[in-house]
Amino acid sequence: MADEGFKHIVRIANTDIDGNKKIADAMRKIKGINFAFSNMICRFVGVDKTKKTGNLLDSEIKKLDEAARNPKEFGAPSWMLNRRKDYDTGEDKHLLSSDLTFTQDNDIKMMKKMKSYKGMRHAFGLPVRGQRTRSNFRRNKGKVTGVQKKKVKSGKV
Repeated sequence: MADEGFKHIVRIANTDIDGNKKIADAMRKIKGINFAFSNMICRFVGVDKTKKTGNLLDSEIKKLDEAARNPKEFGAPSWMLNRRKDYDTGEDKHLLSSDLTFTQDNDIKMMKKMKSYKGMRHAFGLPVRGQRTRSNFRRNKGKVTGVQKKKVKSGKV
């Protein structure tokens, strides 16, 4: 009943992936890989994206890992990468998992340090991308404040 070559857990890009899922869906569990990127990687490597992850050969897993880490070497267009024109090096690259989180945190710290508009919005805990603040974002450190109405003067009504 059970295949001898079937792996229940496959490791790609330092992430454990369920072997019972299709490879295109399973690769989306890696932080930094979305639907289009996983399809692109499967096409570059030549793996059927409907194939179960546990049935992949070791050579295919290795190729998928290399393609996920270095997509530019496999011919990925620059618009598919998630870190274009890096602030430090100026090159296009694709970051995954902990590298992506670390870089995002450093970018936010840099914006706060230079006191850019976006950095100050991050520092104050306000929305950064132009959303309205009148009806949403009324939380004060976990507590909902709601609408602050003016106090009605006591006396004749």
